[in-house]
Amino acid sequence: MQTFKAKIQIRLKSGILDPQGQTIAHALQSLGFSEVQAVRTGKLMELQLQAENRKAAEDVVKRACEKLLANPVTEEYHFEIAEAEEDVTV
Repeated sequence: MQTFKAKIQIRLKSGILDPQGQTIAHALQSLGFSEVQAVRTGKLMELQLQAENRKAAEDVVKRACEKLLANPVTEEYHFEIAEAEEDVTV
């Protein structure tokens, strides 16, 4: 078994309203950041997992995203997998 670290980015699909992003954009503009025109929010998750190989690790992360971590109706996700040391903490 190998230890892998996955970084998962989850964002709202384009066309889905982002009220949190709108609130942040408005707050930044109120603080004088007039250059900021729009903000889209998202989530970053890091997982540490053990798998036989990179392909198996990718399969685990994909299934986790589809079953729990991302809402397929409103969100999209992208992830990267890297080998990690056994004692790495997330």
